[in-house]
This record gives sequence, C-alpha cells and structure tokens, in this order.
Amino acid sequence: MTDTARQRRALADRLEKSGALTTPQWRAAVESVPRELFLTSGVFLPVDGGRWRPVTATGSDPAEWAEIAYSDQTLTTQLDGHLTADQAGEPVTGVPTSSSTTPVTVVSMIEHLDVEDGYHVLEIGTGTGYSAALMCHRLGEDNVTTVEVDPRVAARADAALETAGFSTWTVTGDGLLGHPRRAPYDRVIATCAVRRIPYAWVRQTKPGGFILATVGSWPYGTGLAKVRVNDGGTAEGCIIGRSSFMQARSQATTPVAGDLSARTAYPDNERATKVSPLVLEEWMPAFLAQLAAPGAQFVRATAHNGAQLLYVFDPDRESFAAFTADGDAWMVRQGGPVALWDDIEQTLIAWQKAGSPEITAVRLHVTEKTHTYWIGDKPALRWEHPLT
Repeated sequence: MTDTARQRRALADRLEKSGALTTPQWRAAVESVPRELFLTSGVFLPVDGGRWRPVTATGSDPAEWAEIAYSDQTLTTQLDGHLTADQAGEPVTGVPTSSSTTPVTVVSMIEHLDVEDGYHVLEIGTGTGYSAALMCHRLGEDNVTTVEVDPRVAARADAALETAGFSTWTVTGDGLLGHPRRAPYDRVIATCAVRRIPYAWVRQTKPGGFILATVGSWPYGTGLAKVRVNDGGTAEGCIIGRSSFMQARSQATTPVAGDLSARTAYPDNERATKVSPLVLEEWMPAFLAQLAAPGAQFVRATAHNGAQLLYVFDPDRESFAAFTADGDAWMVRQGGPVALWDDIEQTLIAWQKAGSPEITAVRLHVTEKTHTYWIGDKPALRWEHPLT
C-alpha cells in the first residue's frame, strides 16, 4: 500500500487555508486517517455523455489513485443503489446513491459540531465511513455511533473502519430513526440531506446539545441547519451556510417524469410573472422556494423547437406552474389546488424588498408538530411546515 502521509498533510494544509479546518485536534485526525481506505470499492468519475468511468485502486497507477483519493471533490461510490466501481469494467450510466463527500464539506461540518472530549456523537449516514473515522480519532471509537440505511454500504464502511483501526457502533437500519442505544447524545450530525429534521433526532439529543443537518430536497438551494435542543423538547437555531448532500433515502423525492405537457394541459390561470423563474437557478431563491412551497420540484426541459421550458411541480398536492418565455419576459400557467408560483413569487418579492439577505439570516424552530422558519420580523418571510 502506498504511504499517503504526504497527501494527508497537503489535504490538511488546503483545508486550513480554506478556513474549513481550524482546530489542532481535527487537523490531527485529517493527517492520521487515510481517505483511500474508505474507497476500496473504487469510485465513479464523470465522463462525457452523462456516463461514469469506474476507477479502482487495483486498476490504477498508485500515484493516480492517491491523487483521486485526496482530490478536493465528492467521489461517487455507488450508482442506482447497488453498483460499485469494482463491479463495472467500462463507463456506465446511473444515478449516484452513495459518495465520499468532498473533504472541505466533511471537515467544515465536523468543526461546526463544537465537540469536547468525552462527547457522544450520533452520525446519520455512514457512507464510506471516512467522517466516522475522523470523529473516532478525535473523540474515541466508544463515543461515536453511526447509522447507515444501506446494509451493503454499512458492511464496506465497517470493514474500512476496522482496517483503519476503529471499531465503533455502526447501526444498519433507517437513518431517520437514529439509534437509542446511547441516547441521549451530545451531538447529532447528518451526512445526508433531509426535507425536515426528524423529531426522533431531537428526542435523542441532550438538552443543550446540537443537531447539524442539511435541510432541503433540491440538489442545490439547501442549507446547513444548526439547532440547539431545549429542556422542553424543542430545538431552535439557524441556517449557518450553504450545504449539499445526497437525500436521505426515506425522504428522497421521486423525480417528475413522463409527458410534462400532459401534466400541465389544464391550467386554471395564465399571467405574466413578476419575477423571472430563472432566479430559481440561484441558491438562495431556490432555498426560499422550498420554504414557500415545500414539496415543490423545479424541472427544466427543452421543447421540440429548442425552446427552454421551466416547471414547478408539487406531485403530492397535484399542482403545477409551467413557464414559457415571452421575449425577455415570462408567462406562467398554474393548475391544481395550490397556486405554487403565487406562493413562491410573493416570498421572493418580500425577500428582495428586505434587501435580499443571505441564507444565514434564516432562523429555525423545531417542535414535535412543526418546523417554523423565518427571516427578521416580516410576516411574509415566515413559513410554518406541519410535520405530517
């Protein structure tokens, strides 16, 4: 096996320079834990045509493999819920379902945990096991419990953790339920994105403890929530920055597919938009759209004549907004019981009037029955999501 101590030090230097790595204890973890041990099944690298090229340690030059393992990028490790790179001999198509998240994201998140010696941490979403290994190095393996919903992924992570010298509590099952064996925990961290923070996590966190999780269901426009659990069983905090993770499988949305024109054939009204739907391609407007219309999906398509088509769908509420360009302006047709674009547009206008604050202005309060988000004291910038 190639000694990667130099690559680990270089990674720590880059993370420190970026501001993601700030404490000596976490730097020691980054320098000590070999990331390549958690990539033994190989990775998929994107190539032209929407395909993925499988790359493994055994099939690569050691220097090339070390460069891949310590690159500043997220490395896809599984496609379609089952396929790993060591099972594929040539480029393939598929949807990523597991990955080794970019080190800057992993390390930045665990720095935000604000841990102290002796803290017990519950991690939701073991993945490759790399982040669990970093926490085991910092806190001790007896203080880390990690949950993975996919038994195949969990088995590989367990093997990698053992090779790295750690034997922590790895639980296979529904990551949204967590694991009560060591509850309550001082910290709960999710390395997957969720539409909402499950109340089970609040119940399993000590009063005064933190939950750190990415909220949102779009592949972008999601925020890293950090909430403190109170004595009364509620939690409150804020969005501390942008964050992007794969969706927790139990909360993942089913992509809208099929004949989109048929889905939008019977609108209830049509009008010119007050705000261009193209703003939904930007991070903060996308986050706000999910607050204003939870369950909505933003879909891009191309007509037969090459024209750009944009849609917002909410399959659960059987509602849609379909946009067509009208010169430099846009027209919207809406249908279903919920006027999706009305709700989103009103939120975007209120946000612009408030000076377009950043995502870190968003506050969050979690109870057993609701998630409430707000920005400042404007009623138009307050959203309550019942937990059903």
